[in-house]
Amino acid sequence: MTINKLKISCIQLIVLLSLSVCSQPQSSRTEFVLGGTVCTITLFEQGKDSVYRDIFSRLREIENLMSVNIPSSDVSRINATAGVKPVQVHDDVFIVIERAVYYAQLSGGAFDPSVGPLVSLWGIGSNNAKVPSPAEIDKVLPLINWQDIELDPQTKSVYLKNKGMALDLGAIAKGYAADETAAMIKKTTVERAIIDLGGNILILGEKKDKSLWKVGVQDPYGSRGSYIGILQITEKTVVTSGVYERFFEEGETRYHHIFSPSNGFPVNNGFLSVIIITNNSMNADALSTAVFVLGYEKGRKLVELLPETEAIFIFEDRSIRKTAGTDFTLTDNSFRLVD
Repeated sequence: MTINKLKISCIQLIVLLSLSVCSQPQSSRTEFVLGGTVCTITLFEQGKDSVYRDIFSRLREIENLMSVNIPSSDVSRINATAGVKPVQVHDDVFIVIERAVYYAQLSGGAFDPSVGPLVSLWGIGSNNAKVPSPAEIDKVLPLINWQDIELDPQTKSVYLKNKGMALDLGAIAKGYAADETAAMIKKTTVERAIIDLGGNILILGEKKDKSLWKVGVQDPYGSRGSYIGILQITEKTVVTSGVYERFFEEGETRYHHIFSPSNGFPVNNGFLSVIIITNNSMNADALSTAVFVLGYEKGRKLVELLPETEAIFIFEDRSIRKTAGTDFTLTDNSFRLVD
């Protein structure tokens, strides 16, 4: 997933403000950041122009550091010198790559930040999307290996061991951006906020009436904004990976953007989407992709190993499963909850 290719079509979760918040006018700001992502920050009655300006400035700073389509970004510089030399990077970039490597190890490579060559080859989300030939895929697969990423914490440098390797932080950078936004808001007098970075939702504080926040879960088969159920949460982040986020069709086959690092093709394991609910958006971002690639049995086991982490799994046959601590109510009878 590429951070600057996330368009409005990526929105998976819609905070049900009409169901959940105070009766006063809601103060929010929406801008296109992170490469075209529709980002909405809602600070309610405490929204100030100066706070919004600072937040969106920070989001643009993160994009300029991590986008693979900005030649001067740290990630682009790392990719350009793959197999040649290490690159010293900004603290933000080192933190994200270090965490990406952690989730690569934790998931046995199901999540792999070195998936850049596959992302470029398929071109999903661009005007050049295509189904690569088997020979083309075989050529880039040896370059997809998170273990060939060398990190030096002392110098904050990153080195890709082999020429042709390329990082893509699109499956984790938005989560980091959400966490950074939350950290900024917590330093202000704002009491409650909703951060929506193209569907990566992070909620801070309590509603005025102390009831739970309500988040609508996107219908994978429906139009944008349609939802199949309601997730009730306190101060949490909710992140989704789904086949409907970015894709193209050739013949009767739909090819989505979540790739298997092992075979180079979009993952085909019966999932429509995986939704992660936890406390840290960067972790949720990486975990949603990892679980999607792992599949239900292995993915659920991974989720259940992690503290304060829940998940919803939506399948092609319209069945839905969830972990024990998830407060989810199904509202669409064309889907079914399975114990």
